Amino acid sequence: KAAPKRVPTVFLVDELDMLCKTRKQTVLYNMFEWPSRPQAKLIIVAIANTMDLPERDMDMRVISRLGFNRLNFDPYNQVQLQMIVTSRLQGLQVFQSDEIELVSRKVASLSGDARRALDICRILAERCEREKKERITHQDVLKVHAEMFRSPKIQFIRTCSKMEQFLLRALVNEFYRTGIEETNLRNIVYRMEELCASEGLEVPTLHCIYNICSRLSSQRLILSEDYRKGLETKLRLNVGFEDVNFALRPQADLE
Repeated sequence: KAAPKRVPTVFLVDELDMLCKTRKQTVLYNMFEWPSRPQAKLIIVAIANTMDLPERDMDMRVISRLGFNRLNFDPYNQVQLQMIVTSRLQGLQVFQSDEIELVSRKVASLSGDARRALDICRILAERCEREKKERITHQDVLKVHAEMFRSPKIQFIRTCSKMEQFLLRALVNEFYRTGIEETNLRNIVYRMEELCASEGLEVPTLHCIYNICSRLSSQRLILSEDYRKGLETKLRLNVGFEDVNFALRPQADLE
């Protein structure tokens, strides 16, 4: 018999995407099947990067054991980033609210990544201490932000051809769609078709896309397997996703 006073157990599973890579997904099935047992007092909360993970990668028998409660978390906006950064910088008098707001606004416009915002603040604080300055200025924030996105790879992305930039954007779009950094050439071809359609451009041939990937691989902007695997060739960016977004934004938006 079930123990009536037994407290339910909450089982938190992070990076659920990784468990979907096995062919039979037996671990997933057994895990989600446990709470459905008559005497079970188990609650499973699973976290994944992919918005449509069940529909995309899970077997039907695993989906049949899932609950219907799903929460989607958007990237941090400027207000949320400002609250996070402010809480981390308590006690540091060199930061004023205007500069924290500027850092948050710059990062929110690219990725909403709190780690990037905190990295900028760390560099600002270290530089302020080294230069023995009393406070961080608006210009200090703009200078550090620009320096973080002025690497040779970013400069090279800006000089890439239109289709080379499209392929980089396709990799970024695929990551935002699935939450997984690695994908295959077949998915990138789909994303390229979408981008070309949105711009009213002709979709490049598969041979042309192979050549584009080869050029980007030679510059170490992407990493790839042997292209003899055809459309199943694995690809991934070798630069940060927000670095690509920054490099491909119109210059006027960066002022």
